[in-house]
Amino acid sequence: MKTALHFLISFLMASTIALNGPLHAQNNNNNGNKEPSHKDLPLDPDRSVHIQSNEGTWISLDVHPSGEKIVLEYMGNLFEMPIKGGETTQLTHGMAYDAQPVYNPDGSKIAFISDRSGGENVWIMDLETMETEQRTNGNNFRMQSPVFTPDGNYIIAARAGLRGGVHKLWMYHVDGGSGTEFMDTANNIKTIEPAFGGDDRYLWFSQRSGDWQYNAIFPQYQIARFDRETGEIHTQTARLGSAFRPTLSSDGKWLVYGTRHEQETGLRIRDLETGNERWLAYPIQRDDQESRATRDVLPTMSFTPDNSAVITTFGGRIWRIPVDPHDETIEIPFEIDTKIELGPRLEFKYPVEDEPEFIARQIRDAVPSPEGTQLAFTVLNDLYVMNLPEGEPQKLTGFERVEAFPAWSPDGQWIAFATWNQEEGGHIYRMRSDGGGNEQRLTEEPGIYQ
Repeated sequence: MKTALHFLISFLMASTIALNGPLHAQNNNNNGNKEPSHKDLPLDPDRSVHIQSNEGTWISLDVHPSGEKIVLEYMGNLFEMPIKGGETTQLTHGMAYDAQPVYNPDGSKIAFISDRSGGENVWIMDLETMETEQRTNGNNFRMQSPVFTPDGNYIIAARAGLRGGVHKLWMYHVDGGSGTEFMDTANNIKTIEPAFGGDDRYLWFSQRSGDWQYNAIFPQYQIARFDRETGEIHTQTARLGSAFRPTLSSDGKWLVYGTRHEQETGLRIRDLETGNERWLAYPIQRDDQESRATRDVLPTMSFTPDNSAVITTFGGRIWRIPVDPHDETIEIPFEIDTKIELGPRLEFKYPVEDEPEFIARQIRDAVPSPEGTQLAFTVLNDLYVMNLPEGEPQKLTGFERVEAFPAWSPDGQWIAFATWNQEEGGHIYRMRSDGGGNEQRLTEEPGIYQ
């Protein structure tokens, strides 16, 4: 035990702690219907899990411009299926996490977010050749919310630094380039979930102040609209429960968005000509506005090309929700049959010696005596006292229970501490610091004392 105590004393005298950042693996595989190549991956797949399912959580999707099929994400891979439902066709494979797919205006390509380069970037897949190309550079960003401009020449996505900062909307040409920040906003304003509607002049998006906050006070998000001709930004909502995930019909008539009402999240629909609103669906799934919303505040949803319905997900299912309130909401069934590749199991063997004595490697609640000549601490849930700097630790009590949080009396004659066991609960006791006499219980009601 002495070696560990020497370390503890040195630690108490030190003033700095060195922290090492996490290791981020790379994934440079080629996806599509071809088997992925992992030769450049520092982490190779070690096993796989076969999944057959007809439900899922947080599924972002988009409707093909023809209205005949849907592209969706599931467990880090992309799939297509008929808009009426049924079996899915897997588009991407491998250990990369692929998410948030969206079609380009003619439906020949999809843009999506993937970490296959070693960090999050925007990628494009050609649906005819199944080849993928990286469209943003660098592995030190958090990327989300991709959307094509109506002419199909650019992709707008939200980008933030890997370690901090808020997301800003950036625009990238589909043929490459470093991109440019799409609009000017204050440094602390987070902008995500861009969307176009019937008028190409306006880009709609969700915004908030800061990235996130503990014990969030509502509202957190509101929807705003950027005028591409004047450069002006105008807020479009004032919901107490926030407003996010703007989704617009291509005829310029409807806006659908998410909001929190009481303890549930729902979808509101607004007539953009009159400003009248009503609930489109309530409740749906819980939103992600109290956290960093790394996959947006709600999953991506989409109007059908004829603007008669919204295709969205909640409750593990995919739904067709009609704009006409008199029509019935219809479930779109889907079937996933896929193999998910996983890395090696995180199993480590720690030999434990069966010896009368061993070195304790976790020492808690160390506190010096008022005169600084002794140290009280807990090890293996027992309370010890030792003389500084190299005294022999002595067990203070004969308890068979947890002893923690020692505190010295001002004269150094007593040590108070908290206890716990399953039968009695917790109490506060005191004991002579030299171990003499009997322990004294100071509390009457059992509880959790600190």
